[in-house]
Amino acid sequence: MDKFIIHGGAPLRGEITPAGNKNAALPLLAATLLTEEPVVLHNVPDIRDVQAMVALLQSLGVSIEKVGERSLRIQAKNVAANSLDPDLCRGIRASILLAGPMIARTGRLQLPPPGGDVIGRRRVDTHILALEALGAEVDYDRAKHVFEFRANQLKGANILLDQASVTATENAIMGAVTAPGVTILRNAASEPHIQELCHFLNSLGAKIENIGSNTLHIEGAPQLKGGEFTVGPDYLEVVSYIGAAVVTHGSIRIRNAGAQYLDMIAIVFQRLGVNWEVDGEDIVVPADQRLEIEPDLGDAIPEISVMPWPAFPTDLMSIAIVVATQSKGSVLFHDWMYPSRMFFIDKLVGMGAHIVLCDPHRCIVQGPTQLFGEKMESPDIRAGMALVLAALAANGVSQIRNVGQIDRGYECVDVKLRSLGAKIERIRE
Repeated sequence: MDKFIIHGGAPLRGEITPAGNKNAALPLLAATLLTEEPVVLHNVPDIRDVQAMVALLQSLGVSIEKVGERSLRIQAKNVAANSLDPDLCRGIRASILLAGPMIARTGRLQLPPPGGDVIGRRRVDTHILALEALGAEVDYDRAKHVFEFRANQLKGANILLDQASVTATENAIMGAVTAPGVTILRNAASEPHIQELCHFLNSLGAKIENIGSNTLHIEGAPQLKGGEFTVGPDYLEVVSYIGAAVVTHGSIRIRNAGAQYLDMIAIVFQRLGVNWEVDGEDIVVPADQRLEIEPDLGDAIPEISVMPWPAFPTDLMSIAIVVATQSKGSVLFHDWMYPSRMFFIDKLVGMGAHIVLCDPHRCIVQGPTQLFGEKMESPDIRAGMALVLAALAANGVSQIRNVGQIDRGYECVDVKLRSLGAKIERIRE
């Protein structure tokens, strides 16, 4: 197990390029099951979750070879298995993304319950309801602890998702693109990675319309062909490095940052007194940040709440909370999606932050406060990265254990931070 040793207080300066979007790469990899022809994916992030998805695909008989530093050639010509390794599934939430394409391709799959971050209950009901609407039969075998999916032939359907789940939307899309007939998918999530999945599938011959909206029109294609596609930048990583620059009073340039996806995030960070500049494809974070929380009308304490895209995403709540500890004023954070999202707050309080945890979903931050080095453990990907930001801003030395959680979603985070002047070291325990 690795840990980070971080000496705080060093302003970040320089430039970096973000990795490919983890949340795009995982469904794109799963979607390669829908064609027998080879697919080449570029800018695939070299992170643990991607490595786990590659292993899952290989266990099904998919051929995968590295053809460049961040490029993979994938061919699912012979899908030789229909059951997945429970240990691999336990380590990655995205294993559920194999359900839609496997049912569409082979008509069956045995899927152990998916794992991933422990941030509260993450139901799979929406996935099952969507696939059942397309004609799949789904049972849960308690003795074997597996979901059993079966279908002779998926067919187009009118589907209203009971919640705008990202991965359920992706599963429904992958199940529908080769299903005869027309599928209308309503209350669909529309995050950037879902848009990328749709554009990727269309490049293989799928017929998906209204991309970026919450109502998708999908006409089933007889078959998909091979192709080539480049994964876009990870906007969650981009904003994480913006936050790191801000809390260290540094100035950085982020190359190829995908600024077109950050409009709502920019509005929320402006309320925390944070601004950045867009320079072509890059984002420039200046050192002279205002860092003062904007109150609501009547000088009321503002609330920052997560909502489905294009509103503020839940995966950036932890980063925003750390930034707020360095901003003057009070702000209420509300994440209604996951009851354990806030369970890293005690670690920030231990570092000196003035935060009141109101309940599992809400906290009030009063800033600015000087943070101090502490010994901590990363509970999940996003909270782990937030603790890295807190350690960078802190006075003194911090230790963060269990950084394998951070490695699941961030590529070479310590290497990138060192390139910006951070005093961070990875140590094997």
